[in-house]
Amino acid sequence: MSEFPELHTLWDYNDPAGTAVRFEQLLPAVKRSTNRAYHVELLSQIARTHSLRRQFAQAHECLDEANEMLREEMIVPQMRCLLERGRTFNSAGEPERALPLFEAAFVLGTAVSPQADFHTIDAAHMMAIAEATPADQLKWNERALVLAEATPDTRAAGWLGSLYNNLGWTYHDMGDFDSALAIFEKAVAWREAVHPDQPETIRIAKWSVGRALRSLNRLDEALVIQQALLAEFAESGRADGFVFEEMGECLLALAREGEARPYFAQAYAELSQLDWLEPERLTRLQELGKG
Repeated sequence: MSEFPELHTLWDYNDPAGTAVRFEQLLPAVKRSTNRAYHVELLSQIARTHSLRRQFAQAHECLDEANEMLREEMIVPQMRCLLERGRTFNSAGEPERALPLFEAAFVLGTAVSPQADFHTIDAAHMMAIAEATPADQLKWNERALVLAEATPDTRAAGWLGSLYNNLGWTYHDMGDFDSALAIFEKAVAWREAVHPDQPETIRIAKWSVGRALRSLNRLDEALVIQQALLAEFAESGRADGFVFEEMGECLLALAREGEARPYFAQAYAELSQLDWLEPERLTRLQELGKG
């Protein structure tokens, strides 16, 4: 595939429409080439730009076209088509149709490790997202984590930050707050060591540590973390509604309602701008923030 760029270098997951333009510009030259495997992978990623925009019919059309070109020896292209078909179903609210596709991709990848480790880990991570029960989510997150910690592929090892985060929240949702805290602390250490140039992701990891501490009723420690994050955001001239919310929750749990109120009000002001946050959560913040 050396005559064409690595597809992941063209991705901006925050701008699937712009990414689609870059992929479409590449398509004519790829069609003229004899690189059928790259053509299949490119179509799979064009499909992903559609599914991220909830254009599910268009995504399936791209994947149908890609499947017509697949050959048995094209392991990674097969995996990418399975993954994107599964993601399309899962995003459309059909996880039961997605799960067999993610598992098929995982099985294909484990047979050719480490060449396909990045996509094998992706498949396990998607299984964890699509599974219905915390126990099954935990099983697949742990499988993904074992692969990511062992892989010699540097890019595949880059999954670790996301996997630590996902596994930590799975433990947290199960009520195993000690395990959640241990994983979140591991995530902070990994991000500081591997991506010191990404302060935003480090802040998110630290916030998660603070959240787990609050769940463990270690309120003073949780408050110290959120106060430090608040100071970091203030220094950068920015605000973060989730930090305000945690400040309020910690102070409320410490029976310092008067101090908590302005943080809840600030949290509501920031988080009410998000169109995906639970209405009940926003209503609670609004009520707690009233003077």
